[in-house]
Amino acid sequence: MRPSGRQTNEMRPVTIEVGITRHAEGSCLIKCGDTHVLCTASIDERVPSFLKNSGLGWVTAEYGMLPRATHTRMRREAKNGQSGRTQEIQRLIGRSLRAGVDRVALGERQIVVDCDVIQADGGTRCASITGGWVALKLAVNRLMKAGEITSDPLVDPVAAVSCGIYAGQEVLDLDYPEDSEAGVDGNFILTAGKLVEVQMSAEGSTFTRPQMDKLLDLAEKGIAELNDVQMKAVS
Repeated sequence: MRPSGRQTNEMRPVTIEVGITRHAEGSCLIKCGDTHVLCTASIDERVPSFLKNSGLGWVTAEYGMLPRATHTRMRREAKNGQSGRTQEIQRLIGRSLRAGVDRVALGERQIVVDCDVIQADGGTRCASITGGWVALKLAVNRLMKAGEITSDPLVDPVAAVSCGIYAGQEVLDLDYPEDSEAGVDGNFILTAGKLVEVQMSAEGSTFTRPQMDKLLDLAEKGIAELNDVQMKAVS
């Protein structure tokens, strides 16, 4: 039995509310159970120096957690400098979102996606990727409406979900009580049914190939549900 009472293949309730902030070209608040992340997308007509005059666009991301997003207060990273965990997560978000972008169609401009965790209960990086894509799509829609680009550079939606082995069972969408005790923990990022990245680790026990396959099956089910929520949010 899962602590939340969910079935092994059951996601937490997921909602995405768009237009959260006034100034960002794209914004949303994604809630995956008790994990809440504010995602904004900002358009910059400049690109990093290594892409200047290349004709290619760029999508990057920044990630952070509010001091009281967790059970105990954390010190602000603006005061202490970014942790290695934060740097790894924001690079993951950027890589994941770029996997679904036609950078030629985007044109020589950059879109920065900011993901700020308001409340954490497991799966913050997955919620950031899923909500980050929605914010990115809304920003791209604004470019298309203004005639700045002629074709949609977002080829397919990108979403992410966690899966793991908890109490000997393969489960979908781990919350914090499960994540903190899981024997195996993984994050799956997919676009159009294709894998973008998989992060899997044995936290307390090893796992077999059949177990890995079952976790991937669970992830595909969860991603399909997330894609439906994403498309409804941007329609």
